[in-house]
Amino acid sequence: MSGVVSKPLQQAATPKLKVYVITEDDPLYVIRFFGVFFAELPSDRIEIVGMTISRAFHESILSTARRVHRFYGTVDFLRLLVRWFRAKVSGRRISAIARASGVRLFSTSSVNEPDFVAHVRNLSVDVVVSVAAPEVFKRDLLSAPRLGCINIHSGRLPEYRGMMPTFWQLLAGERHATVTIHEMAERLDAGGVISTLEFPLRDRDSLDRVIVGTKEAGGRLMIDTLLRFDARTGERPIARQFSLAGGSYHRFPDPASVRRFRERGHRML
Repeated sequence: MSGVVSKPLQQAATPKLKVYVITEDDPLYVIRFFGVFFAELPSDRIEIVGMTISRAFHESILSTARRVHRFYGTVDFLRLLVRWFRAKVSGRRISAIARASGVRLFSTSSVNEPDFVAHVRNLSVDVVVSVAAPEVFKRDLLSAPRLGCINIHSGRLPEYRGMMPTFWQLLAGERHATVTIHEMAERLDAGGVISTLEFPLRDRDSLDRVIVGTKEAGGRLMIDTLLRFDARTGERPIARQFSLAGGSYHRFPDPASVRRFRERGHRML
């Protein structure tokens, strides 16, 4: 009888989930998502194969400044501007966090351009993640990753589709802001819900606190959600579909809505 003991067969390593991230250049709030996301990302299971960072609202800085000034009012706009300059001077930007994590950055004039879509396909991306992406994804981009595109939205769907969901939930007197990760479809915020979490709201709250809190909590929720995708089998988490008839689409808040927001006792900053 041979004294040689055979070694157990080694199981093939589970392939990493290949993820591509599309976001906007926001050094104040969206960056809080990525501070958590990259710090806690399990690199042995998820690989960020590329990232594209576009201008906020996909418009000029001057246009964004006008939009923000109209929303916040002069005093809070100036306070926010000071924060923005401090962030710029410090060099703490989403691009810097990504590079420090070894992520390659790719620029494009539009994520819907054929060359960019081909780029995503060539990387054999499993999942495209949208975090405040300033463009509507068209059909070709939506079909480029093997397991689909997902988006994080700081509002309950379908009730708070559209822009600034944290603002609208505070204005409506909700007890929680619902952070939602959902499949992406050709219509905005219309894809099935994959995962959610509730962020407690106060009777007299600040939009600043809620945005920061939901962004940071959203970074962890995104990691948990991506871990439910299986790169080996192609299995995706089950999404809860919903009817758009039960919700509404919210646009960027106008001055009258901001006045009602302040009358409820809430602050912007």
